[in-house]
Amino acid sequence: MPQQLPIALIIIVVLILYILASSIRVLREYERGVIFRLGRVLGGGVKGPGLILLIPVIDKMVKVTLRTVVMDVPPQDVITQDNVSIKVNAVIYFRVIDPQKAIVEIENYLAGTSQLSQTTLRSVLGQSELDELLSQREKINIRLQEIIDNQTEPWGVKVTHVEVKQIDLPQEMQRAMAKQAEAERERRAKVISAEGEFQASQRLSDAAKILSEQPSALTLRYLQTLREIATENNSTTIFPVPIDILKPFMKINEDEQKKKDAVV
Repeated sequence: MPQQLPIALIIIVVLILYILASSIRVLREYERGVIFRLGRVLGGGVKGPGLILLIPVIDKMVKVTLRTVVMDVPPQDVITQDNVSIKVNAVIYFRVIDPQKAIVEIENYLAGTSQLSQTTLRSVLGQSELDELLSQREKINIRLQEIIDNQTEPWGVKVTHVEVKQIDLPQEMQRAMAKQAEAERERRAKVISAEGEFQASQRLSDAAKILSEQPSALTLRYLQTLREIATENNSTTIFPVPIDILKPFMKINEDEQKKKDAVV
């Protein structure tokens, strides 16, 4: 009998330690616990952070993290509105704002949010054209975030941001877009060149009007041209001669030719 007493005492102590261990929980600052008592959510529902006391066997606790979850959306095959096949992947940022709904309203809020993101990504991008996807990505990100957030709100999940990471185009489409970009650059170059020629012709026309009003300005321009040529250390120097200087000699030559014709 004396030997059986310590054994019974040890069993009692072990049971007490087990009950204490199963009834005490410590939740971190970013964790919350949803308490179920006999299968029903306990009044007040969410506990934590800190020390939590549970009734063994009767109470069950499910932990939920409140930290922002970063989830990759697997690459999705999408056909755009203008019938271009592309492969798109994205990343979604969300967090739980109501732990009780996240446990009670859906079996697995992580898997549910992932599947919803994939289907929404295919749906939204399928309604957009390729040019819109490439040039207005921020607008599409906002639309994705609003749609997914509205559907996850009953689960107590808040979607804070959705970002389309990469759009993979077929090789044929990449070559076509490269040709289009090259043609666009050539068009811009021709337009800029034509605009430059037009502006230069206008300036030359204005300069010609000024020189016609001031004949002495033409002489000054000749002298400036000579000075520019002389600074180049050229072995040949060209002297531009105004046509007005040659007109008297041309007139004398014409008079002499008329006299010869009259004599003949």
